[in-house]
Amino acid sequence: MIKRTLEELKLYDAVGHHGVSTFRIHGKEETGAQKFWIGLSVFLPGGGADWAYEDNPLEKVYYVLEGEITITDKDGKKYVIHKDESISFPPNEGRGMKNETNSPVRMLVTINYPDA
Repeated sequence: MIKRTLEELKLYDAVGHHGVSTFRIHGKEETGAQKFWIGLSVFLPGGGADWAYEDNPLEKVYYVLEGEITITDKDGKKYVIHKDESISFPPNEGRGMKNETNSPVRMLVTINYPDA
């Protein structure tokens, strides 16, 4: 069993993200988790992630802890995810995202490892 606290977390650079602080909570390097990792993303107003193409074979789940984030699919359809709501992505499904509000967004991110 491994307990983690916010004070222990280290920032990492999430490619294609802007106006966001990203922390890895659990994963291979942090706690030895082998099948998936969990992160915390804090998006400032206007922060987000560029379009991520469909060639990513990983499953993803985003769970909003605070605020709301707008997710855009490949057809331009927007999904507003509010506090205590989540959205999941099967392998090879692209997405873009942006905090379109004036308040920060705190979001848990769960992603499987490619070899899991």
